[in-house]
Amino acid sequence: MSGRLWGALSFAVAAIVSAGAAAQDVVRVGMIAEMSGPFAETGRQMVNGAKAYQKVFGETVGGRKVELIVRDSTGPAPEVAKRLAQELLVNDKVDFLAGFGLTPNALAVAPLATETKKPMIVMNAATSVITQKSPYIARVSFTLAQVAAPLGTWAAKNGIGKVYTLVADYGPGIDAETAFKKTFIAGGGEIVGEVRTPLRNVEFAPYLQRIKDARPQAVFIFLPVGEQPVAFMKGFAERELDKAGIRVIATGDVTEDGQLEAMGETPLGVVTTHHYSAAHDSAQNRTFLKAFADVAGPDFKPNFMAVGAWDGMAAIYEAIRRNGSGPIDGDRVLAALKGLKIDSPRGPIMIDPETRDVVQTVYVRRVQKRGGRIYNVEFEQIPNVKDPGK
Repeated sequence: MSGRLWGALSFAVAAIVSAGAAAQDVVRVGMIAEMSGPFAETGRQMVNGAKAYQKVFGETVGGRKVELIVRDSTGPAPEVAKRLAQELLVNDKVDFLAGFGLTPNALAVAPLATETKKPMIVMNAATSVITQKSPYIARVSFTLAQVAAPLGTWAAKNGIGKVYTLVADYGPGIDAETAFKKTFIAGGGEIVGEVRTPLRNVEFAPYLQRIKDARPQAVFIFLPVGEQPVAFMKGFAERELDKAGIRVIATGDVTEDGQLEAMGETPLGVVTTHHYSAAHDSAQNRTFLKAFADVAGPDFKPNFMAVGAWDGMAAIYEAIRRNGSGPIDGDRVLAALKGLKIDSPRGPIMIDPETRDVVQTVYVRRVQKRGGRIYNVEFEQIPNVKDPGK
């Protein structure tokens, strides 16, 4: 799209949105999520997390009804995400943009948030740079650098000296690889090999053979939630890398709670660092788990993306309260969100007033059986972790 056409479109969107902004009884939240395709798990988790929040806290706040409008981006499809955002802003006249499971989609929509001054709440997409792409973005989820850096430190301190890295070849994977390597090497560790894999249609067999031949003590991996972690863990077991003395250490995406059952017993013993586990012991998490089960059914275990959406709705509700009865004002909302503290199912979190990114506890977890089911069981924690990518 040419600069002139983009400028004209942005002006038109801003004008239409401004014309439709009047005192209203309904606040509309336009949620862009991956509801179909190989990343459909991401969208299902986020939408159910948002609905679970409304089930507990109601659909009104400050005397105003909060309407959730969901649109399917179909996967990592930036042009689709941009088009959906334009439609939500112009046709549905939404007051907030929200969701965004994947980085490419969040980056595509960021300029629209700036042009229309609409608050954009990122509930999952985890590349560090996202919040720097618009002053109207606040993130309540995490960044890959934030959870990968502590794992490098933990591995170096716990007898792992040689690691092979395997990450998906896009923003979050590169962030995870960079952060892990920095802290692991600083702790005395050695990287004996590294590979970046395609975001779609990955055949893991040749990569697994390369890892096995390199004879590391562990392989560090980041793969996006969905089919890929299951395929990797299946191949890891079939090629008997565990019997060759190779451990798996990873970010929590790889052993996310909703997919653990599909992996069988293969991931038992895998150590990950992340910001949420369904096994987290707190009253807030028990409330969340019950509400999620009521909305999604007892067999659909919630994960960190569902918590990101729950906390995203908490941030939106508080912003509406502080905005008052008039039209939702983007600048007022962002001022309200900076420094906002939320008592989350994962533990206490805060939106950093300088970066508009989340500050939170990162947990070291081990995959274990508990009550006949498989969970990420927390055994260490690092409080108040900021995004080291900034």
